Parts: sequence; structure tokens; C-alpha cells
Amino acid sequence: MSELRNRMIQDMKLAGLVEGTAKEYLRAVRQLAAYYMVAPDRLSERQVQDYILYVRDELGVAKGTFAPLLAGLKFFYVNTLGYDWPLLTKKKFASHAKNVCPTSVATRIAAA
Repeated sequence: MSELRNRMIQDMKLAGLVEGTAKEYLRAVRQLAAYYMVAPDRLSERQVQDYILYVRDELGVAKGTFAPLLAGLKFFYVNTLGYDWPLLTKKKFASHAKNVCPTSVATRIAAA
């Protein structure tokens, strides 16, 4: 195992993450590294942002798949590497735009 992977595993143990969550977080980092074919600590904030948007918008993964991926990347970059990237510390990613009809919203409010 790489030094970086070991550090992340130790950080997750210290944070009290359960094994299933830890595996998902490791998978998120591994998939990011595979996408760029470079070590994840060598990627820029912009590259990570582009990857997150690619997974969310182009691959269209479900929210249940996207949320642990984002959480895993955030854990890696913020907790393990100590990066203070606004991408992961200041913003929240919106989910896909929902197809909401304004009149149906008004109808629900009026019925309440």
C-alpha cells in the first residue's frame, strides 16, 4: 500500500468511520486517480472540480452514489492532506435540477 493510502486509512480510523464508509471513501480517491492516471495529491483543485462535475453531470450518477464519492474526496483532501480548498470547504454541490412545475408547487401550497 502507498504511504498516502495508509495515511488516509489511519485518518479514517481516528475519525471513527466504519469499514463500509472507509471502503467507499478509498474507492472515490482511487477512481479519481484512475481517471487522471496520476497520484491524487498531484491534482489541482480545478481538476478535482472538473471530475466531480463530470461524475455528477455527464455520468449522471444517482445521489446515493454521488454523496459518498464527494464525501470521500472531501475527507481525503481536507482531513488527510490538510488542503483548504473552497471547492470542498465552502461550497455545497447542488443536485441535478429537478423538473418542478411551478403550477404544481402553487397547487400543493394552496391545498395545504
